[in-house]
Amino acid sequence: MLTKDQKLKFVAENSKLLKSYKVVGIVQLSGIPDRLLQSTKNRLKDETRFIIGRKSLLTKILESDTHTKKLVKELVATSAIILSNEDPFVLYGKFRANSLRLAAKPGQISPEDVSVTAGETGIQPGQTVTDLKSAGIDVQIQKGKVVISKDKVLVAKGEAVSLKISKALHILDILPFKAVIEPSALLSGGMVYNRAVLGINTESTVQEISLCFRSALAVSLEAGIVNAYTINTLIERAYNSAMHLGIECKIYDSGIIDMLLADAAMQATSLNSMGEVKEEVKE
Repeated sequence: MLTKDQKLKFVAENSKLLKSYKVVGIVQLSGIPDRLLQSTKNRLKDETRFIIGRKSLLTKILESDTHTKKLVKELVATSAIILSNEDPFVLYGKFRANSLRLAAKPGQISPEDVSVTAGETGIQPGQTVTDLKSAGIDVQIQKGKVVISKDKVLVAKGEAVSLKISKALHILDILPFKAVIEPSALLSGGMVYNRAVLGINTESTVQEISLCFRSALAVSLEAGIVNAYTINTLIERAYNSAMHLGIECKIYDSGIIDMLLADAAMQATSLNSMGEVKEEVKE
């Protein structure tokens, strides 16, 4: 435990340190395995600095600056302050890329559906078959191997993991949950970016924009709205419609006459061919 002088020194040194970085953020560490924290710190050691301490001390560090004071509300339970000069979105992506698969513990609330897939398990028959069946998994013995007969959701999102299911997942070597340290908020250039903004995926965003553009373009074309994106198609449609109407009504106009003559020539050729056939029949 730190002495009063050590606490004052800790706050003073780290308060000064805040001003040396472009990005200041908060990561919440509750429930995060120590090995994940250490691997994340090691992976990001060249561009990110962690300040770990009691919530009261971290609060004083953030309150030492007008801008970073905005992040105090993000200090929930066990948290850490992170400092970096990376772009906020790049930094968030690096945190998200470092994750750890975890086993399901009895009583744990599942953040997502936990399921098993039909197929061979590689497990030898024995007591494990009873354990799997007691967890509600449909298993059979085929050619000396334990086989899951059909896909099944064992735990729905929001439900608690039972002891039997936890044991079955352990037998199947399934680690259904993922632990990841991710910034809950990053302060950069006076602006606070929360997790919802930082989690925007570039690829999916581009796809959504592309889909919206195609939908808007289709509606504009259908409604005959003239803009930079529809003008060429609308002109082409209008031209084709005018040509079709001109030919249908035999309007003698530039561009249509040539098509009418071509059509007349085809009909004449057809009639001529029919006449030759009749002559041959008479002979």
